[in-house]
Amino acid sequence: MQTAERNPAPQRGLAGVNFFLADVRDGLGPFLGVFLLSHGWQADDIGYLMTIAGLAGMIATTPMGAWVDASHQKRGLLAGASLALIGTNVALWAMPTASVAVITQILAAVVGAMFGPAIMGLTLGIVGPKGLARQLGLNEAWNHAGNVVAAALAGAAGYYWGLSAVFVLMTVMPFGAFYYLRVIRPGDIDNNVARGLDAGPPTQDATPAAAPSSWRVLARSGPLRRLALTMMLFHLGNAAMLPLLGQATISRGQADPSAFTALTIIVAQLAMIPVALLAGRYAKQHGYWRLVALACLVLPLRGMVAATWASPFALIPVQIMDGIGAGLLGVAIPGLVASILRGSGHVNAGLGAVMAIQGVGAALSPALAGSLAQHFGYASAFVALSGVAVLALAVLLSRGDMRVSFDAQSQRR
Repeated sequence: MQTAERNPAPQRGLAGVNFFLADVRDGLGPFLGVFLLSHGWQADDIGYLMTIAGLAGMIATTPMGAWVDASHQKRGLLAGASLALIGTNVALWAMPTASVAVITQILAAVVGAMFGPAIMGLTLGIVGPKGLARQLGLNEAWNHAGNVVAAALAGAAGYYWGLSAVFVLMTVMPFGAFYYLRVIRPGDIDNNVARGLDAGPPTQDATPAAAPSSWRVLARSGPLRRLALTMMLFHLGNAAMLPLLGQATISRGQADPSAFTALTIIVAQLAMIPVALLAGRYAKQHGYWRLVALACLVLPLRGMVAATWASPFALIPVQIMDGIGAGLLGVAIPGLVASILRGSGHVNAGLGAVMAIQGVGAALSPALAGSLAQHFGYASAFVALSGVAVLALAVLLSRGDMRVSFDAQSQRR
């Protein structure tokens, strides 16, 4: 295999893929809530829809990861998933009825579960374990840069032409990713390393080694179990904050829906770029666990600011803190799982397990926040989400052996 050190083209391909898929991999994101509000949906109904879709994505995460492990066509999987998401967005745009919204968002969540494992597989297969921390930081930086550009374009286009312009943008952006996927050649990817095994000559008829279920992987690793529980609580408190911030401000008539929603994304993504780059450098020298702790510390502060400052200007500190947390975790979680399970041959199974468990929290978050917002107001919803975030930090720091385990893992890298 021609390594990325000898040929920088695969890393340029990773940069382009992360940039152009940034606006695609998470579906409509916060624009979904604003779009549905404009069609008469209530806050709790939007939350229930997001929860149903999130649960579907959570269930699909591990099978999608196994598919990526078994496939030698990871580029094709990413391209196919992108086309599928384009189809769901176009269908919702054309027919924004309740039944179509449910079907399209479930399908989008299931297909979206492919992106994380596929990009991780490409990255690990190209740069290997030694280059992973740095490349994860670069991946996240390019991903956030793509989100900034896409959100700016969506906000400007939505302001002049309405929310329909957001759907048009999401149809166009993936074609840039298709070009950069072609830059990455099959020979640039070591499919053994991509699933956490030792390097070896990849063959087209190679059969992946049998991997245990994600539940067995979790059961064998105490640090991995605690990380999964921490991330479940983190995302229970975090997932609904951004869409809830947009809904709260727009429901008070304080901002244009498209422009404000785009601005929330832009502020956060601009903060994520330098944070991701610094996190990659820090993790390379000191490991990943402190990055997770810092992200858990920032989240409750973010929620309390959103709860106590009922102003459009609150989006600046709230979304800067969102950018800090997301930038840290985008590097820390895949890198930490790879570090904990290095040499086991089951890195992707472990990552799929953590993503599935954290997906439970992310799926339940919109329903919890939407219900609280509907019955007690948006401020109460933000306070409740902050309380969950404090619990996540407590779980992470509740036992000293978590720190010792993480430090030991970082020293073995």
